[in-house]
Amino acid sequence: MLVSQIKDRNGQTRVVARDGTEAYFVNGDQSLYELALASARAGAKLEDKIESLGFGEAVDLNLAYEEDRILSPITHPDPAHMHLTGTGLTHLGSASTRNEMHKKLDGEGEDKLTDSMKMFQMGLEGGKPTAGECGVQPEWFYKGNGTMAVAPGGTLVSPEFAQDGGEEPEIAGIYVIDENGQPFRVGFALSNEFSDHVTERVNYLFLAHSKLRPAAFGPEILLGDLPTDIRGTSQISRAGECIWKKPFLSGESNMSHSIANLEHHHFKYDVFRQPGDVHVHMFGTATLSFADNIRTQSGDVFEIEAPQFGLPLRNSLEQVDAVKPQRPVSVSVL
Repeated sequence: MLVSQIKDRNGQTRVVARDGTEAYFVNGDQSLYELALASARAGAKLEDKIESLGFGEAVDLNLAYEEDRILSPITHPDPAHMHLTGTGLTHLGSASTRNEMHKKLDGEGEDKLTDSMKMFQMGLEGGKPTAGECGVQPEWFYKGNGTMAVAPGGTLVSPEFAQDGGEEPEIAGIYVIDENGQPFRVGFALSNEFSDHVTERVNYLFLAHSKLRPAAFGPEILLGDLPTDIRGTSQISRAGECIWKKPFLSGESNMSHSIANLEHHHFKYDVFRQPGDVHVHMFGTATLSFADNIRTQSGDVFEIEAPQFGLPLRNSLEQVDAVKPQRPVSVSVL
């Protein structure tokens, strides 16, 4: 089942579900966040909860997309309680791109492994532990809270101090935390883990800075398990013309870490098991237009699609021009 959220003709947020091509409103006025927590409390599958509520009128999701009525598939009433995070160097093809970005410039021999390659090799050797064991921890980063979440069809804004604004086509896990601090996975969605690759390339220790950017996910959440082999496409259009297009792979068959291992190393921290919180955790990618020397510009449109996830994730780019030299942020004293 695929689930999403849209605004209906009266401006109300409604949950939409579909098993095939036909989509329908889910009866009731609960948000997906509320439905997920209710399912967790009842110990029920979210799909069963939705089916028990029943379905109303049919929904044209493509038309809703055209009319900018598609919302992020899950939101939190207080955006500060939604966490956007991610892991890198998790896919079998990801190391070569990152290695080029993070090459040492100290004149050491080419046979010396960069920190990126060391991290990737650790994942290959210990990223898929047997059941009941803990594997090696991945690279991890924080992107922001729910104020940084951009709805499908919305604009990803690259700030005036950014050196670049580029797409990263990824799969994200969507989670809620119940009243006892237990994480529950809602499902999986397409995501654009929008980043500043020029800043990251300066020095890999700038990774944290490069990731503090908006991100988009959706439009639909796939309930149930993640397919082991995902084959999608990422593309960039400019003035209505495609300027770059490339396939991307995901799913555990194409990853050096298991989903369970990535989840463990995120939720092992108490701060990420706070009751009522929502988590959108992005699992990494091996495909970047930046690696093909594409420089994005305002007005470009990113589109990420994979058949298992329904509608494509489409967002435009706005780069804020620095009209004046950047000035320090002033902090007031109480």
